Amino acid sequence: MRVIEMHQPYSAPPAGVPGLVLAIGDFDGVHQGHREVIRRAVQQAKEQGLASAVMTFHPHPREVLGMDQYRQILTPLPDKLQLLDRQGLDFAFLVKFDKAFSQLTPGEFVENFLLPMNPHTVVVGFDFKFGRGGEGTPDSLVSLARGRFAVDIVRPFHADGRKVSSTLIRDCLLSGDLAEANLLLDRPYTICGEVVTGAGRGRTIGFPTANVQPALPYVIPANGVYAVRVLTGGKMYGGVMNIGVKPTFVDDEERTLEVHLFDYSGSLYGENVRVEFYSMLRSERKFASVQELIAQISRDAEEARARLETV
Repeated sequence: MRVIEMHQPYSAPPAGVPGLVLAIGDFDGVHQGHREVIRRAVQQAKEQGLASAVMTFHPHPREVLGMDQYRQILTPLPDKLQLLDRQGLDFAFLVKFDKAFSQLTPGEFVENFLLPMNPHTVVVGFDFKFGRGGEGTPDSLVSLARGRFAVDIVRPFHADGRKVSSTLIRDCLLSGDLAEANLLLDRPYTICGEVVTGAGRGRTIGFPTANVQPALPYVIPANGVYAVRVLTGGKMYGGVMNIGVKPTFVDDEERTLEVHLFDYSGSLYGENVRVEFYSMLRSERKFASVQELIAQISRDAEEARARLETV
């Protein structure tokens, strides 16, 4: 998949592209619903001998428009592009979303931005919005196309009886419902980061931990204890992660992500790791003593091992 960055003034696709079947969306999470839109574009491109492409936006449009909750996202740009690359696409057009772009009317978006790309077919989800104030809808895209390109509107995608959406996945993560979030994503939720120096308390109580500093502005799941797998040095390890403020010790205001790896020895300081979340074991809470905490961590580790054996 070739990534092409687009910014004003916007340009046409590279020479040699025979026409496009273009899926448009933010695609934060690249969840099952997003992948259905992309799958349709890839399938139609193959059937018609055309190039398949996605158009996506960076930064997240809602962040630019001042919605603070979207400063943390499910798949920051490097992760999103990696996931898109697995979908069999020929191109990814990465549009710089800024205040000027946000002020384009739906008609200006089609005439001055979309048509110069010479799309054969544009594929969008049923809830696609475009143009200033989100005025444009899939139906208005059909009207504005005026037969110059086809528009394929993909119906809502459901999993376990629920409509899949990035907002729903975000809400599941923030409430600690990893099982539902992973079902909607159709993969474990993942965070990448660097192992940084922590307080070192875990080692003193027999459970050495790695303090993971997220490398990008991910949505961080609710405070609690999770069964996870961690990729480091090309090898995957099971583990148990605590997200929170360590109330038994200090009750910090700053949240930390600390993971204890099973069957691992050595130092991870400075290493970049990938953490895959599988299930929440319990909420974070304050214990009456360090010994009570140690006993609970032992139970958490045993439960995490058991759960990871089933996934």
